[in-house]
Amino acid sequence: MRTDHGLPLVRLGLIGAGRIGTMHAGNIARHVPGAELAAVADVRPEAAEKLAARYGTEAQDVDGLLKDVDGVVITSIAAAHLDLIQRAAAAGKPVWCEKPASLTLEEIDQAIAATDAAGVAFQVGFNRRFAKDFAAARRTVEDGGIGTPQLMRSITRDPGPATLRAGIPPWTIFRETLIHDFDTLLWLNPGARPVEVFTKADALVAPEYKNDGLLDTAVVLITFDNGAIATAEANFSALYGYDVRGEVFGSKGMVVTGGLPSSPLVHYDANGLRQQTFRSDEEMFRDAYVQELADFAEVVRANAAPPVTGADARNALRVALAAIASYEENRPVRIEELG
Repeated sequence: MRTDHGLPLVRLGLIGAGRIGTMHAGNIARHVPGAELAAVADVRPEAAEKLAARYGTEAQDVDGLLKDVDGVVITSIAAAHLDLIQRAAAAGKPVWCEKPASLTLEEIDQAIAATDAAGVAFQVGFNRRFAKDFAAARRTVEDGGIGTPQLMRSITRDPGPATLRAGIPPWTIFRETLIHDFDTLLWLNPGARPVEVFTKADALVAPEYKNDGLLDTAVVLITFDNGAIATAEANFSALYGYDVRGEVFGSKGMVVTGGLPSSPLVHYDANGLRQQTFRSDEEMFRDAYVQELADFAEVVRANAAPPVTGADARNALRVALAAIASYEENRPVRIEELG
């Protein structure tokens, strides 16, 4: 069957009907060319039914969904990713999984092994790679436009006031927030490998949760084998909006990506200058979220290699785990220590 876009139809099943799953479901149903939201599953049947009804599709359990789709989009909690990846691979279905694809190196290795053994694609949701400005920065670095990378920076400041609460998994700032920054820094320094990580972090927004491993402010220093020095910075309480930026400074120049303004409009009045800012990831990366799933649909359609792989997810996770170890032990941690 061909779609209105002239593309063979790709039926995608979504597993996980939370905030991010709800956003991805809407993109698949309305904005991804040649794709259909074929089914929705969730451990909470009522959540799956509500989301499926919104887009005129059906709610199923995971086993039922896997029988009736061409590819699987996993947007569940991270702790469930490995099981769902393995089940999708066993059913012969290409997998797209939100970051972090797994929480430990053992888990990501099992996920990679399962998809490799089944001969199915395994794509991971590092959305910044699909944003036009970040992609242009990568091309500039690849083409030698900034020379040899020397200093790098990646920032994620989630909009505040933070709504931190008990029960958020420990080390969230490293494994679920800064994981984006780690992937971005690795991607923007092509061909180089991280060799050492040093972390300074604290709970400055919600100190009552510090003993539970819920830190909200962190800076991670990463050194690479090509000499580049990078910092990854995160905070959970940016009152002015959603602040994501990247920078690569090199021997011949610099590229800067991301930024706060959601519009070029600047309002001048008696109080000074005002400009609207992005307030969420869904606003800033709207097109990138669509593009990464459009690329996955094409991976499924053409039986092609994914643009972001399980190996990419593993590399970013190693940095995250080294950052946690560095914080716990208050020392620089060599990447090779993690295997």
